[in-house]
Amino acid sequence: MKTTTGLLLTGLALSTASAEDWPMWGKDASRNMVGNAKNLPVDIHPGELDDDTEAAILKDAKNIKWAAKLGSQAYGNAVVAGGKVFVGTNNESPRDPAQKGDRGVLMAFDEKTGSFLWQLVIPKLGAGKVSDWEYVGLCSSPAIDGDRMYLVTNRGEVMCLDVDGMANGNDGPFKDEARYSSAAKDGTPVEIGTQSADIIWIYDMRDGDNIGTFPHNVSSCSPVVVGDMLITATSNGVDWSHTNIPAPNAPSLISLNKKTGKLTGEEVSEVSTRVLHASWSSPAYGKIGGKNAIVWGGGDGFTYAFDPKTIKDDEGFDVFKELWRIDCNPPEYRMKDGKPIKYATYSGPSEIIGTTIIADGLVYAIIGQDPEHGDGVGNILCIGPDGKTVWNSKEVGRSISTLSLADGLLYAAEYDGDVHCYDAKTGKQHWKHETQSRIWGSTLVADGKVWMGTEDGELHILKAGKEYKSLATVEFPAPIYSSAVAANDVLYIATQTHLYAIEKK
Repeated sequence: MKTTTGLLLTGLALSTASAEDWPMWGKDASRNMVGNAKNLPVDIHPGELDDDTEAAILKDAKNIKWAAKLGSQAYGNAVVAGGKVFVGTNNESPRDPAQKGDRGVLMAFDEKTGSFLWQLVIPKLGAGKVSDWEYVGLCSSPAIDGDRMYLVTNRGEVMCLDVDGMANGNDGPFKDEARYSSAAKDGTPVEIGTQSADIIWIYDMRDGDNIGTFPHNVSSCSPVVVGDMLITATSNGVDWSHTNIPAPNAPSLISLNKKTGKLTGEEVSEVSTRVLHASWSSPAYGKIGGKNAIVWGGGDGFTYAFDPKTIKDDEGFDVFKELWRIDCNPPEYRMKDGKPIKYATYSGPSEIIGTTIIADGLVYAIIGQDPEHGDGVGNILCIGPDGKTVWNSKEVGRSISTLSLADGLLYAAEYDGDVHCYDAKTGKQHWKHETQSRIWGSTLVADGKVWMGTEDGELHILKAGKEYKSLATVEFPAPIYSSAVAANDVLYIATQTHLYAIEKK
């Protein structure tokens, strides 16, 4: 491991983004899925798809500003900043006919018109589904900070890019984009143009000279930027056997200098030695008990709080001091009759995949597992500044969704298809909405409504508040696995195949 000295943190990141933008996963460093958009329409019709080209036909659409074609799968959630919209997908509808085949892709669109601007094309790892699942594409949501963008690629790399792509030239220091995007075995360069990505730097987490991680299935974390510090999880996990951990000493959470891509900090809580599947959850940052903290849901099922100011360990490395940790699994999920309960069984323990959020000085976490594992017991935890439980609820099943807290109410979605509303201070459940479908994405609270997409391609629109009311259910032509976001009074829905900008007309 190689590190440099810790960073002086001067404040939250993304200060250059408009207050109305949605510049990162969860909008800001708290990761609380709440937007301030207004006048969002409920009466929505997305139109149809052309049978031959799959192009969106908006002739009979209602309140659709524009629709853009993605690949065949899209799990990377949209972000909106500086007049551009960015979203991750795969390469099954290649924008560049010279680059065909399975790839991870980040696409950039004009916020007003939906015009395609540029793309990053990322070759797949040779390991296959054990580390880079076929056709899943890019799952990380980028964090936009001024004219720079930060994301985690499907190859387990942390990357900094120019938000304008090559339209304003190749900035460097990285200059070999033509060879990076090549999937040829001999590394034959591809042609780079104004619609290509401009890479500034790359930090390969899998490289043994760096931290030597082994991402399981996919690298999915969305980074957060605080001052000059970029913080991300590593997706380190098990191998194909699901019993062996190839990199138990690799950190599950790290920080880099956002300007140079140099390692500046890492957790030493030994999360990787206890990882159940993979450390996929994204970190949050905010004040807890009057002090700044990194809050993160671990792949071992614990929520952690770390001091963002690193200290030196006995070997001279810069590491994060653990402030506290709490097991988000009730004891009965871990042990029965004195014996451990097997992972990936209905009643067994889970990791944290949805992002742990910070709201009103408290921390909220929800446990869950890879959807491949099916349904199982769940738990929501409200955690105080001291790392102790304020309340918990086992009324939910497993979840891979991030929570939303607005006006004293906590909204939670579970994989089984239910959306719950709780009193955020007491844990009292006010209502439950059944979608009758699987839920992969997260609740969004915006404009007095709760927005929730489903695997069946339905957008459920609920009234935000203690009293339950379903406002509308909108059918889209493809499944919705990502989360709704709202920016500048426009709602964005990414289905598996298209990105829709929805605006009241």
